[in-house]
Amino acid sequence: MAGKSQEQAPARAESDAEELEIAPPAPALLLPPDEPFAGRVVAIGASAGGLDALARVFKALPPDTGAAFVVIQHLSPDHKSMMADLLGRYTEMPVCVAEHDMALAANRVHLIPPGKMMRVAGDRLQLAPKPEHGLTLPIDTFFGSLAEQFADRAVAVVLSGTGSDGSRGVQEINAAGGIFYVQDPTTAKFDGMPLSASQAAHYDFMGSAEALAAQLTTQLVSPRAEGTRLLSPHAPAVAQPLDAIHEILLHSSGIDFRQYKPTTVLRRIERRMQVLHCSSLLDYRERLAGSPDEQVLLRRELLIPVTRFFRDSEVYDLLAEQVIPELVTRAGPEGIRAWVACCATGEEAYSIAILFAEAFRAAGRTRPVKIFATDVEQQYLDHAAAGLYPDTIAAEVSPERLSQFFIERQGRYQVQPELRQMIIFARHNVIADPPFTRMNLVTCRNALIYLEPAAQESALRRLQYAMAPGAHLMLGPSESLGELQRDFQPLKARSKVYRLLRRDRSAATMDMRGLHHTRLGDPAKRGSGLPPLMPRPGNDGALALLMQHYAPPSVVVSEARQLMRVYGDTRQLLQFAEGQATLDLMKLLPRDLVPVASMLLQGICTERSPQRSAPIRLPDGDGWCRVQLVARPLDGSDDGGFAMLSLETLPERGAATEPDGTPVPADPPDDRYLRRIEELERDLAVMHDNLQATIEELETSNEELQATNEELMASNEELQSTNEELQSVNEELYTVNSEYQEKVDVLNSVNADLENVSKAAAIPTVFVDEQLRLTRFTPEATPLFHLRQGDEGRSIEDFAHRLDYPSLFADLRLTLERGSVTEREVRSRSGQWWLARIQPYPGRSPGASRAVMTFVNIDSVKDSERLQAVIDSLPQHVAVVDLHGAITRVNEAWRRFATENGDPAERRTGPGSNYLRVCAEAALSDADARRAHEGLTAVLEGRIPMFQMHYPCHAPDQKRWFLMYAAPIRHSAGGAVVSHVDISEWVRLSGGSLPDGSKANA
Repeated sequence: MAGKSQEQAPARAESDAEELEIAPPAPALLLPPDEPFAGRVVAIGASAGGLDALARVFKALPPDTGAAFVVIQHLSPDHKSMMADLLGRYTEMPVCVAEHDMALAANRVHLIPPGKMMRVAGDRLQLAPKPEHGLTLPIDTFFGSLAEQFADRAVAVVLSGTGSDGSRGVQEINAAGGIFYVQDPTTAKFDGMPLSASQAAHYDFMGSAEALAAQLTTQLVSPRAEGTRLLSPHAPAVAQPLDAIHEILLHSSGIDFRQYKPTTVLRRIERRMQVLHCSSLLDYRERLAGSPDEQVLLRRELLIPVTRFFRDSEVYDLLAEQVIPELVTRAGPEGIRAWVACCATGEEAYSIAILFAEAFRAAGRTRPVKIFATDVEQQYLDHAAAGLYPDTIAAEVSPERLSQFFIERQGRYQVQPELRQMIIFARHNVIADPPFTRMNLVTCRNALIYLEPAAQESALRRLQYAMAPGAHLMLGPSESLGELQRDFQPLKARSKVYRLLRRDRSAATMDMRGLHHTRLGDPAKRGSGLPPLMPRPGNDGALALLMQHYAPPSVVVSEARQLMRVYGDTRQLLQFAEGQATLDLMKLLPRDLVPVASMLLQGICTERSPQRSAPIRLPDGDGWCRVQLVARPLDGSDDGGFAMLSLETLPERGAATEPDGTPVPADPPDDRYLRRIEELERDLAVMHDNLQATIEELETSNEELQATNEELMASNEELQSTNEELQSVNEELYTVNSEYQEKVDVLNSVNADLENVSKAAAIPTVFVDEQLRLTRFTPEATPLFHLRQGDEGRSIEDFAHRLDYPSLFADLRLTLERGSVTEREVRSRSGQWWLARIQPYPGRSPGASRAVMTFVNIDSVKDSERLQAVIDSLPQHVAVVDLHGAITRVNEAWRRFATENGDPAERRTGPGSNYLRVCAEAALSDADARRAHEGLTAVLEGRIPMFQMHYPCHAPDQKRWFLMYAAPIRHSAGGAVVSHVDISEWVRLSGGSLPDGSKANA
């Protein structure tokens, strides 16, 4: 028989006319905000240690699965979460923090914000403030709403975390037809949540984070099913394989699931087909036939074990107020019997046991209570018998009840032994096995809705048969009594709690016998009516005659020795005295019978067997009669009786007569015997008074202990609440710590990169704080400041430096005060030149600043300046060109000549211009320019060791001759030095002869 189901399950779970279709999923598109989201939703729950698992899952997930992802974590309300930034580095999907009424979108990751509880309504996320006190279960809350809104389009994933948040939600996801994945506890940093979730509900896949991502990808991107549409269980393509599946399950488990609604069975089969990627119902039938494990999984899928403590609190309040107190008040020595049918994992049975324990405690009395909790699935019964539940039940059970009836053990709650002893767990099929009997309370909630009408009626008749007169029946909110409505009276409108008005054992028995040999799934035999009821003959008159003529005078008394019923002529047994009327048997019996009757009744209390007294002589009119008292225990009496006391007459032995024939009474009572009885009665009265005083003292002490116990319970509740809050804070702190650890790893990576860059640059660098204390330095700074490892934290002023920089520390302070950059060119004592740069940067605390000093060696710059000064001092026009003829350096004489000859901006003859190109352009009309171009080219290419030529360059007011000289530069970079020497004066002095002996042209 099935366990529990959701009370507000999707409408498709209740409809017999529903069309079940296997179709491909919606395309992976980012839907516009005005269109409802039609894809799947993957909800991922994680707590402590979950950041690493989340990163590994999203790193392995493709960005185009078409599903919307929602991540629910335990976040501190006082901490600004960095999860969006951290998780964004591992996925190409956009990662955003959810906002109130935000629409779900495909291929996007939605994160729960700190300090909020989140649900889904339609396709929009709804946020609410997180309660300040008490246990909060954000993962269970979101999973539950997701199951209600998305049903079989929901996918739940539970990753690393402490506690058991999520274990209730996955049950609802499972019951709604969704998919449930869980991280392998051996691969999780904290296995609390994965273990609890895997024990609470059947998971569809368990593995590492990477394996979960791979399985999730396969599930999301593959079509949900291929092949035929399952329109009806009677369709030809469905009926034959479905009947074969029923036969397989009946053979393996003994449960005939033909008695279940076909739509329910087909929906659960469809879910298994999605998980296994079966293309058709025939394919799944073959898979089921060859896999005993799959048969077990499908059976558990169909039984749907979803339940919790005190589900529908108003129904349990009605039980606690009107039903259970009445049963406790009327309970006799035989105690109370209750039957919880389809108990699943036992939460409902323990809830009812708690109500009975509280009622007996309030009434100040004890009676045995036997609760028979039954189900058809042995695994559920084993779980219930263990009585071990996750800490999430703190959201269902009040702190007072948790402290009284549960023991906390390593984050879980164990049922108290006293409560466990009240319940007997047994395997039982409510529609196939014989029912129990003489039950004062019967419950069967949220199981009948999954059965066919004939099976529902069969189960209800068995429940009715099991009930004692005046017993109560409790059903689920979606269940009804059907044709048995006339036999019950509801305690409250729409409460689903009924009182039995009449019962018909014969009808129920014949119904059970008929159904025992008839398959309820056979449509041909479902319509058969019940056998006609046989009339009962009246028997009250016959019973009165028997009691009057054959039975001894008898009375039925309660456990409190109150008169309940009288049989026969009891004038000799009962005597009514004057004064206030009473039903106390001890005050109605003759004085001589009181101690004897008291002794007999006490005997059957301890031995539960008939008790007989010794023969007693009682006055009978003018004579005496010989009698005997007999007390017999009554079990299961409908009138609340405890024992029957009978007065049996014994025959006289050896009666004697006087001489005149007058009979002499045998063995008249002895006066000493009577006096002894009076003394014993007086002693008994004194003892009774002493006992009463002792009882009063004990009651006073008990009240004081009760008050102390209540104070201790209140303290325990406060400690329990504090412990829950600390546990929640601990998880939030661990999440924050994980984020910080991720940030530290990033900073360590950046720091390592920075350190390697500084080493590769080989630039002396020194870091100081606002107090000029050394915080970091590079090895290259050691020769300048005499630093060594371990000097961090000392003031930079404590170290002597090798720089000719007396204002170094003053410049440091000035830089820190003004926040501006300071640069100086300084020389070391070894003659090296350095560019000292002091730059401020923000410190850790607001308003504080630090500084970094870098020293760049500029010896090459100084050498270049010295070289430039050297060539600037030469009168010749000097230029340096590279291998391609581009001018890289010129001296002052060259610049001056360029300015005088029409190129003041040095566009054609300055650095950056190409000297060879200028010569080539002039070579078109000038033979000297052509010679210069050819000669310089030959030098640059290494074909000649040097080149020189004479050429005229006349000014308007004078004639001038120049000597061009080009020589290669002996360096790996190559190039040449070009100089132009003015030889005009030499030509004039030599009478117009050039250095090569030729005559200068006019």
